[in-house]
Amino acid sequence: MIRRILALLALIAAALMLAPLVLGVPSDGPLPDVAARYVSEGPEALGAPNLVTSVIVTYRGLDTLGEVAVLFAATAAVGLLLSSKEDGPDVGVPERRASEILETGGGFLFPLILLFGTYLFLHGHLTPGGGFQGGVVIATGFLLVLLSNRMDELHHGVMAWVESLSGFLYISVALAGLVWAAGFLDPRFLPLGEYGRLASAGAIPVIYSLVGLKVGAELIGIIDGMRRKKGVAV
Repeated sequence: MIRRILALLALIAAALMLAPLVLGVPSDGPLPDVAARYVSEGPEALGAPNLVTSVIVTYRGLDTLGEVAVLFAATAAVGLLLSSKEDGPDVGVPERRASEILETGGGFLFPLILLFGTYLFLHGHLTPGGGFQGGVVIATGFLLVLLSNRMDELHHGVMAWVESLSGFLYISVALAGLVWAAGFLDPRFLPLGEYGRLASAGAIPVIYSLVGLKVGAELIGIIDGMRRKKGVAV
């Protein structure tokens, strides 16, 4: 009972702190100069209908690079913590067979989840989505099959290669924009193509695909590391 009261008080305190931020957002009025320039020049300059996510990986590409670096550091820290101590007695929940519904649903939904995650980062420049969202969806698909006991072990060598290669290619694409275009992570070193098509917006779809693969591989590594560690329940 006390825990529930403390949790409720914590939620109320968080709501009171966030309320001024939410209520203080202006509903109309002129945009700041930088935002107005993004809105007026961004679609033509980048060739992408989804201006929000396109700005994130181009004009604000260094922010995205920092977010990827933070996630990599978190993944490395989790791996270090889970491997720093020798396995002790198993104090976690005893392993049990997954239900028939979970096993059947995991096998049926897994390829659909992978397809949806791939769609999210391939179409991030056209529709709502992007590399981070697609990577998270792909990681949830692997979590589902691990919980349903349809996959005992992941091939860690493949996952490490996917993570490393996608990160290396992401930096390579960023440097290509610096050499052959106007700046770091400038996607216009590739043709912009026809507006609204999948193969358009220069290197933005490539950037999103690499980010999605790297984010997905890192999150899958965290999930599998926690699952294999004794005393840690996924």
